[in-house]
Amino acid sequence: MSGIEKRKMRHIRVSLEEEVEGDIGTGFQDVRLIHRALPEIDLDDVDTSTKLFGRRLSAPLIISAITGGTQEAKEINEVLATVAEEKGIGIGVGSQRIAVEQPKADHTFTVVREKAPNALVIGNIGCPQLSLGWGVEEAERCIEMVEADALAVHMNPLQEAVQLGGDTNYSGVLGKVRELAGALDTPIVMKETGCGVAHEEAVKMEEAGAAAVDVSGVGGTSWSAVEYHIAKEVGKRDQEHLGQAMWSWGIPTAVSVVETSQSTGLKVISSGGVRTGAEIAKSIALGADAAGMAKPFLEKAVEGRDQLAEYVDHMVQELRVVMFLTGARDVKELGSVPALVMGRTAEWLGLRGFDVSKYAQRP
Repeated sequence: MSGIEKRKMRHIRVSLEEEVEGDIGTGFQDVRLIHRALPEIDLDDVDTSTKLFGRRLSAPLIISAITGGTQEAKEINEVLATVAEEKGIGIGVGSQRIAVEQPKADHTFTVVREKAPNALVIGNIGCPQLSLGWGVEEAERCIEMVEADALAVHMNPLQEAVQLGGDTNYSGVLGKVRELAGALDTPIVMKETGCGVAHEEAVKMEEAGAAAVDVSGVGGTSWSAVEYHIAKEVGKRDQEHLGQAMWSWGIPTAVSVVETSQSTGLKVISSGGVRTGAEIAKSIALGADAAGMAKPFLEKAVEGRDQLAEYVDHMVQELRVVMFLTGARDVKELGSVPALVMGRTAEWLGLRGFDVSKYAQRP
């Protein structure tokens, strides 16, 4: 078994067995949607469907990039993809680097499109690989492997800095993104991995030709925490200390959704600690086009297909009820319902120059 295969298996195990969530919130606890005692619509008339990257989704929900590259990962991907197809939601695969470098691992990714022929599928390539020389050829390989509707370029500088032997090469990435965007017909999604995206970077991403940003903010799985546990297991004290010190570094998810949606025309995917249908609704109200979840789906997928399918049903039903209670007939209307942004989230955004009163003053 190669080193990258061992690392991927470790990541899954640690994510499932250890405490790896950040110790500060997503910011959604500071966001309240306004209840309508007379919503003037029927619950049965609420339409949660939306369209993203040319695919129709039954709800603005995506199984965020989780895994691939090992037999265990293939089995997880098979369950995730089967449910994504059955429930009409999107799915992203984990980093495809291993399959580009070791083609024998292709099947752990291709199973996603095999099991989800009609679903929105998002491929995955990493910034460090782009900085070290990967380009259009490797990106096309990732896209073709899963017949991707979009390609995520994942940004994980914190994880790489904390990880044993991490790839911390990030110079020239924007130029590579511009190269990919100019050469590929497939839209590019710039995807963080737990630290959020500020508006300054989002503007640069849009200028480089990216079509979307997945903010993956603070509040969900901390990859610094994951690497802390791994370093502790193998006795690497320096990396253990660094992982603990940087455990909650970054921008909370709700903050990042506002910063990126207010400053650009990019499609915005809200992820990073999103755990409920209500938080999906809050994400849309703040400007996101869809929401993504990873760890909750991973946990349910390990339990089995039925458990995962039931969990998705619960998320969509909760979203539907919140839409009903805010008077939103569809996802577009949900994007303009009144919302209060309070507390530390409002303070953060105010200091950054963003006007949160606009959300409360909607008709």
